[in-house]
Amino acid sequence: MPEPYIRTALPDDEEALGHLDRATWSYLHAVRPREQPPYEPFFNERFGPHDHLVAEVGGRIVGYVRLGFPTPLLSNAHVRQIQGLAVSDEVRGNGVGRALVRAVIGEASRQGARRITLRVLGHNTPARKLYESEGFVVEGVQPGEFFLDGEYVDDVLMGRGL
Repeated sequence: MPEPYIRTALPDDEEALGHLDRATWSYLHAVRPREQPPYEPFFNERFGPHDHLVAEVGGRIVGYVRLGFPTPLLSNAHVRQIQGLAVSDEVRGNGVGRALVRAVIGEASRQGARRITLRVLGHNTPARKLYESEGFVVEGVQPGEFFLDGEYVDDVLMGRGL
């Protein structure tokens, strides 16, 4: 598989990103039930195209990462947070997620952030291993924070300096 091309999302990417988001939905990473039609727009007041990096292979979007602020507080403005990551099943395991994580770390740094954080479900071993391999460390665990698909799941807080 060729290297993914990473770029900032465009307004015209909304339909493809919405489809990808719905196609990759799983309780492995989702804390809300599967969305049912009519679907909410992918972009909204809180997160627009400029808050997303997309991965393209062969001109087709195969992944995205969402970068935001963990809080609206000025005292927290030096921190960015990964608030969504999805990779198409057909390209998973080919470095697309890693390329997106590396790109979003670079973007956070370009924005002047000093730290980047994320939250990941405790049972999402593949994502946790990816984040750890890119320098993120567990900074806290909220045990049994979510009840998903019949089981209690930890919310794991991870972060790293920039």
